[in-house]
Amino acid sequence: MTAVIDWLTLHRGWIEVLGVASVAMFVASLVVFPLVVIQLPRDYFVRSRREPARLRRRHPMLWAVLTVVKNAFGFVLILAGIAMLVLPGQGLLSILVGLALTNFPGKFKLERRLARMPQVANGLNRIRRGAGRDELEIPPAE
Repeated sequence: MTAVIDWLTLHRGWIEVLGVASVAMFVASLVVFPLVVIQLPRDYFVRSRREPARLRRRHPMLWAVLTVVKNAFGFVLILAGIAMLVLPGQGLLSILVGLALTNFPGKFKLERRLARMPQVANGLNRIRRGAGRDELEIPPAE
């Protein structure tokens, strides 16, 4: 037990930084997540494929740079979330936000599978109803 206390004392600065970052990410997620859900097209989860972003079509180099930055930030959030599973903070939320930011094969299928869950679909549509937007179309079970 003394070794753990010594380690925590030795790394106090990093633990404080992770704690502050955790609180900041939690507060930001309370603001950003609803804004993203409100902006989603109604048919986002039922489309057969994703449309390229306007930025990708108009400015491919800028899109590439922003994609690298977004994925790097997502990876950092995943690592911080894993650390927050044992440190103070919103570990699972940070991991989920990190996964949402990263691009990986099968992400679209994973999003659709999550959207089919009644609790998730109800939560997303509650946010949209509160903003006066139409409910999202939820894909049928496969």
